[in-house]
Amino acid sequence: RLRALNRLQVILQHLKMSKKTDSTAEVLLEKKGGAGIITLNRPKALNALNISMIQQIYPQIKTWEQDPETFLIIIKGTGGKAFCAGGDVRAITEAGKAGDKMTEDFFRREYRLNNAVGTCKKPYVALIDGITMGGGVGVSVHGHFRVATEKTVFAMPETAIGLFPDVGGGYFLPRLSGKVGYYLGLTGCRLKGRDVLRVGIATHFVESEKLPALEKDLIALKSPSKEKIADLLNSYHMKCTIDQEKEFSLDEHMEKINSIFSANSMEEIVKRLKQDGSPFAMKQLETINKMSPTSLKLTLRQLREGASMSLQEVLRMEYRLSQACVKGHDFYEGVRAVLIDKDQSPKWKPAALEEVSDEFVDNCFKPLGNDDLKL
Repeated sequence: RLRALNRLQVILQHLKMSKKTDSTAEVLLEKKGGAGIITLNRPKALNALNISMIQQIYPQIKTWEQDPETFLIIIKGTGGKAFCAGGDVRAITEAGKAGDKMTEDFFRREYRLNNAVGTCKKPYVALIDGITMGGGVGVSVHGHFRVATEKTVFAMPETAIGLFPDVGGGYFLPRLSGKVGYYLGLTGCRLKGRDVLRVGIATHFVESEKLPALEKDLIALKSPSKEKIADLLNSYHMKCTIDQEKEFSLDEHMEKINSIFSANSMEEIVKRLKQDGSPFAMKQLETINKMSPTSLKLTLRQLREGASMSLQEVLRMEYRLSQACVKGHDFYEGVRAVLIDKDQSPKWKPAALEEVSDEFVDNCFKPLGNDDLKL
């Protein structure tokens, strides 16, 4: 009887693992050699993270972290177009309209996952090939190693949908050199290829078609230390000559970015852009004028405060902001205009920066008592 029971447990275990490596699953979790491999597998949705994927990835990272036979964790996306284009915000807005608790659940689980990546005791390697935005940044940027390719497109475009650059954006953006993180977070500017490395989002740059070979070499490492992994990534990085000659696209604007985006308020940033009057400044002004005024004010304060906070403190703050956005108007309107109707003409409420009061912004940052994010 006992033997039969044991056999049944073994069979069930195999079924569980095969379920996880079933090619139709939204996320594949497998063990190859000493490596735990997470593959985001929703190519049609550009591997956007939904709640069920988050619920599978989080415990798996925690398990691998404790497993003496797992030496590193690799995360990648399928389909060739995207690593991960973000979180499933459409699902969140639908839940919000229906008064469903998923609006709390999604952000809570997602930020816990971001924290798990940021505190992971095993070396964590994200292969950020293709589109990497929002939620995709959250499951990569806080890890030890981020490998960009010539296909990588990075952005934190949340202010365009009435949200703010969350998933720990308040932690990593203000820590980029100068004020470039503020610029990226407020304007949603897209960075491509080597620029993602130059700005400090990626740690390494490898040709896209070399990634399978790199992954194989990572898996083949015998009981790899962080140093051994770094050496291997460095060797691939050094051999990659693609776009080596290309200038950093923001290079000529860095002085302006640093002076304009160091202002203390959104109104002051707008004023400085107008005063500058250069084609670059006018283009940024045009972009900022399209964004949710509420989002812009929340974002500027989020980044300024996050600059001196720990990742955990930032995620707690961002959870408060997420709940304020879910209770507001602009998030639903932004998702409608950009992702659902795609008319690209959101009607923001309030419609002007001056109408977003300091008191309103202060309220969004207030602790939620028992409902605060616990990490």
